[in-house]
Amino acid sequence: MATGLAIGLLASPVGVAVADPKPTIKQAKAKLSRLNNKADHVVERFNTATERHKTAKKKYGQLNSSYKDKLATVARLRAQVITMAVNDYQMGSDVTSWPAMLGQGDPMSMLNGMALSGQLQAERAEKLAAFDRENKGLKTQRDLAQDALVAADDERDKVEKERAEILKLIQEQKKLLRELGAYKSGDPNSTGIKYTGPATGNAAAVLKFAFGQVGKPYIYGGTGPRGYDCSGFTQASWRAAGVSLPRTTWQQWAWGAKRRVSLDALRPGDLIFSEGLGHVTIYAGNGNIVHAPQTGDVIKVVKFSSYGRRVVGAIRP
Repeated sequence: MATGLAIGLLASPVGVAVADPKPTIKQAKAKLSRLNNKADHVVERFNTATERHKTAKKKYGQLNSSYKDKLATVARLRAQVITMAVNDYQMGSDVTSWPAMLGQGDPMSMLNGMALSGQLQAERAEKLAAFDRENKGLKTQRDLAQDALVAADDERDKVEKERAEILKLIQEQKKLLRELGAYKSGDPNSTGIKYTGPATGNAAAVLKFAFGQVGKPYIYGGTGPRGYDCSGFTQASWRAAGVSLPRTTWQQWAWGAKRRVSLDALRPGDLIFSEGLGHVTIYAGNGNIVHAPQTGDVIKVVKFSSYGRRVVGAIRP
């Protein structure tokens, strides 16, 4: 027997790696919790970069539109100046200085001399002055638009960087959830459940909407109607009550700086923020919350006591 064992050991391939033991359910859940916490913050960075990109893109659009308007104004005034030069030529006026004036960046120096010599009427002098003012402002407007475009491109790059990290995290989350048999794809067309809690007024409208989304999937960057992330969900729910919240958890927390409430005094509709501002939920009353949890899960109602994330505070919109 000993000889056979020795032969078996000698015959075993040298250097063959022994597979790592499969993680226990407890270990897998702990890893998933860490991934979810990390994903919370990455998604909010993605949302923030997305909002900044939208703002920068809008600013560029406005400045570029102003630049085009000014460009058209300069072209129109230039055409008037050329018409004035042609008329003077046809009338036999001294126009030897017109080409030089139209070709230089600052026609005012020549304009002043011509005006002093009485060669231009007041109306013509004003047209030339207007042409000069608009011409000078054109470069400034163009530079502002170009700076705004660079800023928008920079924010777009940040969005794509965060998106790439999120996609990597999503794959890890989905793999773990499937191993645990806990992956939920959700139903984008879910009609939810009826809210029967104690909310009144605006909060009742908020929770009627929120409960109507139960069963829809968590989607990073999602603002509805087929799926949401946590802050997209709270924003949409409060919009149903006529209140406009900012897009991200960080912005919502800052927006509510003067609306903070104690966790001991929660009312239905209050927003509860996790430590680090990576996640936000809605208090539904009777010790329940409704929220969009994380990738591989659906919008759902759970006990606040089972929330699983540390809480930093709450606001009442």
